[in-house]
Parts: sequence; structure tokens; C-alpha cells
Amino acid sequence: MATEKYTPRLKDEYHARIRQVMKEKFGYTNEMQVPKLDKIVLNMGIGEAVADSKKANTALKDLTAIAGQKAVATKARNSIAGFKLREGMVIGGKVTLRGDQMYEFLDRFITIALPRVKDFRGLKGTSFDGRGNYATGLKEHIVFPEINYDQIDQMWGMDIVVCTTAKTDEEAKALLTEFKFPFVKN
Repeated sequence: MATEKYTPRLKDEYHARIRQVMKEKFGYTNEMQVPKLDKIVLNMGIGEAVADSKKANTALKDLTAIAGQKAVATKARNSIAGFKLREGMVIGGKVTLRGDQMYEFLDRFITIALPRVKDFRGLKGTSFDGRGNYATGLKEHIVFPEINYDQIDQMWGMDIVVCTTAKTDEEAKALLTEFKFPFVKN
């Protein structure tokens, strides 16, 4: 008996529907011209870790749980006496998601995490970088279902950068809109 390989829901939707919609909208003649998701980078700054190194470990553990992939600690490059920061101290964490894990995270982000954000009115449609990449931030990491609210001693903010192969912001916004990103209507 052959077992079917599981593919994420949004990946199937991209191959089945979104590519065709993008081809029609922008008049691509070749399948390879159609923009796609490249990677998603999650970044968490842990400024309080300067005073207490245990907080850095807790934040990295939470980031690992959210991403489903081990978080990498980011360290200070320079010493800054005013902030009591020494070179090499852990001041953040990051995770780069690609492939199926990227689609799984995106699905959880759009369908579960964003609706749980307090006073959420939509994502800004202006947060593109000019090369088809979109960046947004969350004030609280507890909106993700992987985080147990009762075990949290501190809330962390995080940045989420969605990198696409789109050449322009217009193409990237159309692609992310097809993925059901809740952009604010301008």
C-alpha cells in the first residue's frame, strides 16, 4: 500500500489556483515568471536579555515552538556601555522558514494568529520594500496557538518578513492577496 505524501494546504492552493490567477492578471507567458513565496523570516529582539540571560533562553524556546524549527540566537556585534551590552551577548533570535514549513507557518499566521490580535484592523499594504518583500510585526507573540498563555512570564514582539520572487511590490501584493492576507482597504 502506497502512502501519499502530505502537502500543506496553501502550497496546494498555490499550484492549483493562485499561479493561474497571477498568470491571467499579469500576462505571464512562462510558468517560471509567476512569483512565488521564497522564504519567511521570523525575528525576535530580546533587549531585556542583557539583564537576565534566562529570558533569552525562554524567548528562543518560544520562537522555536512558533516556527516549528530551531531558532538561532543573534548576538551583539559591538559593546555599548550605555546599554550595559557586551559584544557577543545574545540579544535576539531568528528563524528562516522554507518549503513546507513556510506554507504551514503562513497558514497558521493568517488563519489563527492574526484573528487573535487585539484590535486587529488588517495589515498595512504599504510595508513592501520595493523588491517584492513584505514585512510586518506583532506586539505579542502569544497570539500563536503553540504558546501556552499560562506559562508566559513576558510578552515578546516579533517581526515577520515574507520574501517572494516578485519583481515589483504590485506583483507581491497581488500574490499575498491571493494567499488571503488581510490587507487594509485603502
